[in-house]
Amino acid sequence: MQTATHPIDNGVNVTALLGAREALAQAPEAARFTWRARCDWVNGTHSRATIEGYHGLGEEQRHKTRFTFEADHPEVFASEDHGPTPVEYVLVGLAGCLTAGIAAVAQNRQIQLRSVTATLEGSMDIQGILGMDSDVRNGFDDVRVSFEIDADASREEIEALVAQSQKRSAVYDALTNPTNVSVRVK
Repeated sequence: MQTATHPIDNGVNVTALLGAREALAQAPEAARFTWRARCDWVNGTHSRATIEGYHGLGEEQRHKTRFTFEADHPEVFASEDHGPTPVEYVLVGLAGCLTAGIAAVAQNRQIQLRSVTATLEGSMDIQGILGMDSDVRNGFDDVRVSFEIDADASREEIEALVAQSQKRSAVYDALTNPTNVSVRVK
């Protein structure tokens, strides 16, 4: 009896990723990236952000396309609701980063994914951002991430995928560790 083996394909080119890691080990200065976004006010609380290029691998890089993001606040804040709120984009960024990590780690560990669904919730008391109570922080009090993962793997292997993704996630790190942020007017 022969067992048919199917190659694992989660859509991640692990060979290229590992090759890039090896190349960057030889030229660590190329690993310094600068990501950029531009945001223009439209009206009220509505703004439009665009992303086109970034600096990495020692030179300017460009995305295949220009990405545009609308941001606003919901009508309950006396706004027009032309897009997600900025804090919802934070949740989207965390979800995308963790989910991409799960796919990459699964591919590297030869685990076939069938589905990955992340559900995120961030709780906040808006008295802070409304200036009602200076003791209430402006940001999230906590963020909860829940994954439903269907894969050819045991629960322990799936939990290890999530843990490794969390360990390597840039957005998770940015949310859970202090980041120097400077704001200035030109």
